[in-house]
Amino acid sequence: MKRRDFISSLGTVAAFSGVSNAAPFNIIKNLKNSPNDVIRIATIGMGIQGHYDTKAALKNPGVEFVAAADLYTGRLERVKADFGQNIFTTRDYREILNRKDIDAVLIATPDHWHDKITIDALNAGKHVYCEKPMVQAINEGHPVINAWKKSGKTMQVGSQRISGSVFQEAKKLIAAGEIGQVNYVESNNDRFSAIGAWNYSIPTDASPATVDWDTFLKDTAKMPFDANRFFRWRNYKNYGTGVAGDLFVHLITGVHYVMDSKGPNRIFASGGLRYWKEGRDVPDVMVAILDYPKSGNLDPFQMVLRVNFANAGAINNNTRIIGSEGQIDFGWDGLTLTKKKLPKAPGYGNYDSYFTFSESQQKDFEKWYNEKYTEADRKGEPVKEIKIKGKEGEDEHANHFGNFFENIRKGSQATIEDPIFGFRAAAPVLACNDSYFQKKPISWDPVAMKLV
Repeated sequence: MKRRDFISSLGTVAAFSGVSNAAPFNIIKNLKNSPNDVIRIATIGMGIQGHYDTKAALKNPGVEFVAAADLYTGRLERVKADFGQNIFTTRDYREILNRKDIDAVLIATPDHWHDKITIDALNAGKHVYCEKPMVQAINEGHPVINAWKKSGKTMQVGSQRISGSVFQEAKKLIAAGEIGQVNYVESNNDRFSAIGAWNYSIPTDASPATVDWDTFLKDTAKMPFDANRFFRWRNYKNYGTGVAGDLFVHLITGVHYVMDSKGPNRIFASGGLRYWKEGRDVPDVMVAILDYPKSGNLDPFQMVLRVNFANAGAINNNTRIIGSEGQIDFGWDGLTLTKKKLPKAPGYGNYDSYFTFSESQQKDFEKWYNEKYTEADRKGEPVKEIKIKGKEGEDEHANHFGNFFENIRKGSQATIEDPIFGFRAAAPVLACNDSYFQKKPISWDPVAMKLV
């Protein structure tokens, strides 16, 4: 190619991608993705997670951020300050769905808008990345799945930790039988701060002039403008999904992934408002018990989840999967595999009924025991502890988006967390809320994905 033609082609790339006055280095760097290969994204909901999602998505090559929607004017101003004045911004997400230059949307709105915007986006021919939980109510799950199947588009649900090497290693360990048959899973999530309890900062200009309050309410009860409800929506069951939808969903997603589980069949939750009595109507303390049935190679097991937003003691969050031959403890930067296999022989003596036998019976028992169990039967394996670190410099959030974009380019719907997987993770946490408010256990069919 002649030099003049080459420079001309660079100008074409810049114009096509919406870049003006781009530095030559940036243009050349982006040539590894042809214009037809660039995925143009828009984010709907530019709150905390919307910003994190957008930045994680842009860590992947060949991705361009072109538009954003939010119901608060100040966030749209922040978008232009952070990502460029050329970003198209709007309060009305439908304007984004009508644009032909947008390939995929990131949905990071309050939970009560997830189903509506997801279905609208799929019907508009957009690929969808939707934050967890995929839906706010159980009856919203199948309509989203049906819209996804009909659209043929790629969809990813955003509970990103399963895209990290730690969960991938745990999946291999469990499949290899390293901890035997799983029988119990537990997780504790404790916090003690206002921000940790979702009392996020509220801008001083919050008002009906800067916030589209009526749209935010969607189909919930109409009421006068309330900045707390808009900016701290997680505190209200009309808009969020409580501690279960914010925190329990991450563990359930991880357990379903590493164990190839479709979900529990019985869910019970209890708790209450113990400390943060500032107007919220969802609990700040919750304990949930989920019973998992036998499924494939999995024996029945139980999961116990706990959240306490008012723990003034030592915060010691932990998540562990326990089996008959060991356990896996998860940390933020890796996992610890502890193996301990019981000997075949049960042993006798100490705090045991043996000492209550008559002397003659004790001798008969010892003779029987020695004939039944060899020396090898009486030795257990020594405790083994193996620490596995995540990949250095790994960004599981960017990886999760990478899986999404890879499947878009392949024309595939087979993401790591597609809507079927996403709903099977969301439904149990929504059942936790139903159980809490209805004060009764909830029965769930994890295969058919319906209440029973």
